[in-house]
Amino acid sequence: MRFTRDVGPGDSSVRISLRRRLPDGGYGDVLGDLESWSDGVVVIVRRDGSQVTVAEEDVVAAKRIPPPPPRRPR
Repeated sequence: MRFTRDVGPGDSSVRISLRRRLPDGGYGDVLGDLESWSDGVVVIVRRDGSQVTVAEEDVVAAKRIPPPPPRRPR
């Protein structure tokens, strides 16, 4: 498996998918808008407004993704 990291500190407010290393040795994904990437800390804001903070050393891969599709009317 090949991981890429085409997102970095200069990409604030870009929608990203970030794969991080978890304490148990597994991996987890976070999807949202990159709020900041500085001082070894990455902060992502999810669609529900919650923030996820990830240590830069735990980032395995990160990539830009397109905006979400518009919601369909009910």
